[in-house]
Amino acid sequence: MQTPKKLKILYAVQGTGNGHLSRAMDVIPCLQKHGDVDILVSGIQGDLELPFKVKYKMTGLSFIFGKKGGVDLVKTVLKSNLPKLIKSIRKLPVEDYDLVINDFEPVSAWACYFRHKTCIALSHQSAVLHKSFPLPDEEDRKGKLILKNYAPADEHYGFHFYPVGENIFTPVIRGHVRGRKVTDKGHYTVYLPAYDDKTLINRLSAFPAIKWDVFSKHCKKKKVVNNITIQPIDNEGFTVSMASGTGVLCGAGFETPAETLFLGKKLLVIPMKNQYEQQLNAAAIKKMGVPVIISLSPKYTDVISEWLVNGKPIPVDYPDRTQEIVDNVIKNWRNSH
Repeated sequence: MQTPKKLKILYAVQGTGNGHLSRAMDVIPCLQKHGDVDILVSGIQGDLELPFKVKYKMTGLSFIFGKKGGVDLVKTVLKSNLPKLIKSIRKLPVEDYDLVINDFEPVSAWACYFRHKTCIALSHQSAVLHKSFPLPDEEDRKGKLILKNYAPADEHYGFHFYPVGENIFTPVIRGHVRGRKVTDKGHYTVYLPAYDDKTLINRLSAFPAIKWDVFSKHCKKKKVVNNITIQPIDNEGFTVSMASGTGVLCGAGFETPAETLFLGKKLLVIPMKNQYEQQLNAAAIKKMGVPVIISLSPKYTDVISEWLVNGKPIPVDYPDRTQEIVDNVIKNWRNSH
């Protein structure tokens, strides 16, 4: 039997936030079994460093987090350097690769689009618009348009909170989390990057009996204010906090809620304003029984109190299938080329 040709692969990852980079840590070794992998990361405001050599680091097109619970649209527009983005798209040599695999990364996606090169999406965003998932109460046409066209692809493989249909899989749970010892020391882990520290301290102080362990994008040094500990983002520290706590209060992203569910912790989410993907995630996770609130405003104090007292973890089954999924992506590509 002939050994398959070793492939030259470009794996392009969205660098805004931490979710895409977290998944990349497990996906990259799976891809490396099929050939030589060059890595591209674009975007800003990520806090994780990949433990792999990154060949292309680009500004890309990032959504900027605000401080009041949402994406700052003004800053997002002002920081978008379109001439630089267009230059990056033109210069990226996608034609040098057998295969381009993309996790919601716009430079490689549009470079493939303009050069008629197949681009394969392996991302959460490939799943969120699937017809089998519920829609938010309010449709956001502009948000939907951005989500569909931000990183266009020819083939789609998606990850979501529960599988539906072909090519939509349960989340990639990092090995770093899978192997973690789970305990319950009674604290609650908080990750709400779209809120500043002052707002978090103000609102979480309404629950003085609860020990809050907050990881913040806006904090450079650890500080303790009464029952609230605030510290800079730290991948290991955050994972330890989640695995040893009672529950997690976070945005309606994908990786942090998925890891919380996997660890058997109770979960409460607040979707970011002006971020349609998070509204879609919130609708899907609400269907599973996870409580969702619109903001940290005082009118949700009773909902938070109820969750703290009576909330329960939602059971899930997230098997480790990352290598199998990557192998299938490569196999399907080989069969069609």
